[in-house]
Amino acid sequence: MLAIENLAKGFGPMPGEPLFQRVSLQLAPGESVAIMGESGVGKSTLLNCIAGLEPVAQGRIRLAGVDLTRLAEDDLAQLRRRQLGFVFQAFHLLPHLTLVQNVALPLWLLGQTEAHAERRARAMLERVGLARRGHDWPRHLSGGEMQRVAIARALVHEPALVLCDEPTGNLDPQRARAVLELLFEGIRASQAIGILVTHSQLAASFADRTLRLTRDGLIPEPD
Repeated sequence: MLAIENLAKGFGPMPGEPLFQRVSLQLAPGESVAIMGESGVGKSTLLNCIAGLEPVAQGRIRLAGVDLTRLAEDDLAQLRRRQLGFVFQAFHLLPHLTLVQNVALPLWLLGQTEAHAERRARAMLERVGLARRGHDWPRHLSGGEMQRVAIARALVHEPALVLCDEPTGNLDPQRARAVLELLFEGIRASQAIGILVTHSQLAASFADRTLRLTRDGLIPEPD
């Protein structure tokens, strides 16, 4: 379970000037939400706060009963490695690693053996339709293929929470739809919690529900 309670984040030269406030949200394993909103309202900042990458002015973020806002930085880093997966618009594949190595990276960081990590990575590449491309380099892939590798990497260690920041922003609608199907299928199959930040109505339609971030919290997006 993810429980966000009365979260607030400030900005600007005046202490306490809110970027957003009164943000509350509860999500169960296997559930996903799309968060939309105007540019500059703080959608990506909210994701960073949930991941423990930025401090909050007030509120609590609990994942599986653990209060992330009270953890020391070292403990937060360990929790991110174990429990969180990330999918970004810019893919962020490491160019000097093969596809198998890119996908295996979260498992290596958790101390898994090279053999086990490679088996898991190959299985994930098969799930995203790239089973025969494991020894290729990221530069050999299309944008849609790179995002499929990024999804495999985000899910390979079976995280409790998957955070997605405009994951299809660089893709045409056809490739975007294929990538979104893989992403949300993977989130539901692994019973992860999924949070998607997007401007795209297509992307939002894949989530279980859609909310809009405003300065004063999250509100349901009109149908």
